[in-house]
Amino acid sequence: MKKSVERLGRFYLTSSIAPIATLLVIILVFFSCMSPYFMTVSNVLNIFRQVSMIGIAACGCITVMLSGGIDLSIGSMVTFLNCFCAMMMVKWGVGVVPACLITVAAGTLFGAINGGLISFFGLMPFITTLCMQYVLKGAAYIMTGSQAVHGLTDGFKFLGQGYLAGIPVPVIIMIVIAVITGIILKRTYIGRYFYYLGGNEEAAKLSGINTKAVRILSYTLNGFFTGIASVIWLSRIGSGQPSTGTGFEFDVICGLVLGGISAEGGTGGIFGAIIGVVTIGFLNNGMVMVSLGEYHQMVVKGLVLLFAIMLDRAKQVMRANAKSL
Repeated sequence: MKKSVERLGRFYLTSSIAPIATLLVIILVFFSCMSPYFMTVSNVLNIFRQVSMIGIAACGCITVMLSGGIDLSIGSMVTFLNCFCAMMMVKWGVGVVPACLITVAAGTLFGAINGGLISFFGLMPFITTLCMQYVLKGAAYIMTGSQAVHGLTDGFKFLGQGYLAGIPVPVIIMIVIAVITGIILKRTYIGRYFYYLGGNEEAAKLSGINTKAVRILSYTLNGFFTGIASVIWLSRIGSGQPSTGTGFEFDVICGLVLGGISAEGGTGGIFGAIIGVVTIGFLNNGMVMVSLGEYHQMVVKGLVLLFAIMLDRAKQVMRANAKSL
């Protein structure tokens, strides 16, 4: 009996899905009891629509974290790109399609800059992306004059507010991108390189992998997917807001860590990542529905992230012990 319990405990800790699935069930049961509107069809669809932007950005950030990096500039990148795209369409006379393409290209460039600074100058990812966070946030306020940018066309808003076969368009986009990301990670050499780099960078170098190029690519993909998320977010809220994106990086990173993506790199997968992101979405929505104060929400989300990091650390210790046996 004791051995069975120990085996069950090891499986639970080492599984990337079991802990987050348990947490998701607890959240669903708790908030369903607290609010009769929490699990209604309309609210669930609304949650998935909200989660889709986080999920799309997470599909890029997962390559960074698997490679052993971190990106704290995601939220400010969304803020800047959101305002940049709105300014192009409303103030600068750029068409909808060109504006969206330029926005995604700009996000890709910002990601490449982050990766280049980290790879070629040996800067710490935490400090580099923190600096980029402040640069982009400040630039967004300067560009808009601290004012919201209104006047987007109804056709553009369909991307973030419309439905196809009863499913929100952003959710469909998230699913497609998640499937493509999963294929890249599991079925291509470059996907394996992300894992190798995060698992043991020195060993990856000795095996002939261009670790600098792989790291730059991870941040470039992160910027690319963040650009897509920014365009969809702008379409959803219908205006360029310099306050948009605040705390966005927390939701992305917390969702990934909850979903089994190791904070030190090298382990995890897209399926667990999406479950983690969905869990964060239900948690955020549930706290709003029960009228939990903003500061109380910060405490709860901080504790959830701490739980995820502690769980990740426990998995690392168990793997290290298993290798030493």
